[in-house]
Amino acid sequence: MWATSSKQIRIALLDDHAVVRHGLAARLAEEPDFQVVGIYAASKELMQALQSQTVDVFVIDYALGESDIDGLNLIRALKVRFPDGKILVSSAHFNPATVALALRAGAKGFVGKEQELTELIVAIRTVIQGKTYLSQAMTAELSSISTTGLIESGELTFSKGVLAKHGELSPREREVLRCCLDGMTVSQIANKFARSVKTISGQKQSAFRKLGIRNDSELFKIQHQLKNL
Repeated sequence: MWATSSKQIRIALLDDHAVVRHGLAARLAEEPDFQVVGIYAASKELMQALQSQTVDVFVIDYALGESDIDGLNLIRALKVRFPDGKILVSSAHFNPATVALALRAGAKGFVGKEQELTELIVAIRTVIQGKTYLSQAMTAELSSISTTGLIESGELTFSKGVLAKHGELSPREREVLRCCLDGMTVSQIANKFARSVKTISGQKQSAFRKLGIRNDSELFKIQHQLKNL
């Protein structure tokens, strides 16, 4: 059981889907120690509105509208603008590569949108205590690609392994890999470069074959050896 505090936990919500953000706000407002200080559809709107407002926890989507900032840069910007606020990501992009990138950028937790809302409440109470929150299943998945098998203070260290030579990667394959390492999906990459999903998927799989890897988790595992992409 969680003990509620007399001090209100001030929460700001950012999600470009109106139904999602209003639904989250309504549920969080039911908690006696939660105070939703603002709900926003765009990062610029949030940044401007909260210049003189104190926020304890930012609950943000990872992938906003096409014209908005990407998830990693949003987390970094919030860290700079609001260094005392805890950042908690709530997103449908709930895979090991995206989660680990978000944690390394400064997020203190990550909740998949397919999880129960009670998980989000637990996550908020966890990060406000200065701890990192992930579900047990995601912790296990990340541990399987971590050299230590541990997640401490949101920092992950990955084994380098033996990387196949990647000099033969085409410029477009390199572009696709860079976007994958930024947490973008195949559909998002296709929109970014005005190519078909089929084309992007083919370039991604071709790059994977050349690198001798099979999936996003293995790509993220060798990211430190792909600095020159």
